[in-house]
Amino acid sequence: MMEWTVAVALLLVVLISYYLLLSSKRKRLHKRKLPPGPTPLPLIGNFLQIKSGETLKSLLKIRDKYGPVFTVYFGSRPVLVLCGHDAVKEALIDKAEEFSGRITTPTLERTFQQYGVVFSNGERWKQLRRFSLTTLKHFGMGKKSIEEQIQEEAQFLLEELQKTKEKPFEPSSLLSRTVSNIICSIVFGNRFDYEDKEFQALMEMMHNAFQEMSSTWAQLYDIYVSFLKYFPVPLNKLDDLMEELRLFIARRVKKNQETLDSNSPRDFIDCFLIQIEKEKGNPGSGFDIKNLEMSTLCLFFGGTETVSSTLRYGFLLLMKYPKVQAKVHDEIDRVIGHNRIPNIEDRNQMPYTDAVIHEIQRFSDLLPLGVAHMVTCDTEFRGYFIPKGMIVYPVLSSVLHDPSMFKNPNVFNPENFLDENGRFKKNDAFVPFSSGKRICLGESLARMELFIFFTTVLQSFYLKSLVPPEDIDITPLECGFATIAPSYQLSVIPR
Repeated sequence: MMEWTVAVALLLVVLISYYLLLSSKRKRLHKRKLPPGPTPLPLIGNFLQIKSGETLKSLLKIRDKYGPVFTVYFGSRPVLVLCGHDAVKEALIDKAEEFSGRITTPTLERTFQQYGVVFSNGERWKQLRRFSLTTLKHFGMGKKSIEEQIQEEAQFLLEELQKTKEKPFEPSSLLSRTVSNIICSIVFGNRFDYEDKEFQALMEMMHNAFQEMSSTWAQLYDIYVSFLKYFPVPLNKLDDLMEELRLFIARRVKKNQETLDSNSPRDFIDCFLIQIEKEKGNPGSGFDIKNLEMSTLCLFFGGTETVSSTLRYGFLLLMKYPKVQAKVHDEIDRVIGHNRIPNIEDRNQMPYTDAVIHEIQRFSDLLPLGVAHMVTCDTEFRGYFIPKGMIVYPVLSSVLHDPSMFKNPNVFNPENFLDENGRFKKNDAFVPFSSGKRICLGESLARMELFIFFTTVLQSFYLKSLVPPEDIDITPLECGFATIAPSYQLSVIPR
């Protein structure tokens, strides 16, 4: 009994000390004028304001009270939240250097540990980003050679769609394999056959990991890690999935090491291995096996799930709005016809199709909270003091749905990207790839993939739902780290 009394007393001392320390820190920060926000509670921060599994909705509700720039507490950690086009632009573009830091979200910390091109910081990140962009361009990103690979892969996709013989099917796996083969050709030096069992298993793991990242438990853990890390939480599945993907990459790295020809690099992995050798005498270099594995995992994962998820949501929206699909078909018939393969130059002559693809990206809102940033130095922002190391969430969803930039932002409407004469119209609030120094590495590749895959499929097929358009549910399965499209089946009918 005495032992229990001592244990409880010690626990109370620790909790009280922690609360006093947190209160003192919070008072110091607010004395230096942090942006306003709801009053946090000890240990659990703004738990009462952030509803379980509804992080985005909760933050937008807080925005309605405190404005576009506010502070919330994820447990004991103060977090700067930016909402709307103006606030996000001021931070990520006008103060790009100060807001260019990155944190690894707690759910992914075990995997990345601040390694790799997406989650690293400082000079390491700058080295890795420069190298990755150069290498992606070397292997065709933004060039005719990668366009031809996408066109070839689109033909493989058509063959698979023809095999369905108008029978209903669920498109997730097929779209993932199609899209992934493009980034695989760059990072691994080869595409995979659609029937390759290991490739199919990798796609399933990646799809499941993407869903796990957005689950209610993942959202809770990312916010309340300061005390949930001491309790068993059901996140082992995500850790295991990411580790399996890493092990696959590690095997590919080892295979490349055994057959490497420094004078003739075959892929991203070869180029990275050559750079490791060049930087061997530089102790501050970011080029090592850990960064190779993590950077490859970032490219492999990001280059697969982002575009395939957008295609999956896009097909659903085109069935929901058959008039939009019909207009796309008309434009394809008029500009491309049926006797040649679509190419990226067609985009300039197809404003409506271009607008539809942009609207699909805006409406599907793939990464609603963006990927968390971190302030690299003490800085002033809109009259507030933002301390070095503070976590920043630029809420991309609030930009993509900003009513000052889009009319009726919660409605799917390609007219958002067309002027009164039907010409394509750019919009500065179109930020599905984020913006500033941390903008997505593969933006130009993704844009090319989306256009060619969409037009190639719609050139040959009519997308038919199993239910009437008015009964199609476009509500996401999850909306956490990512917006997960609902599961559905469709039939593809030859045109």
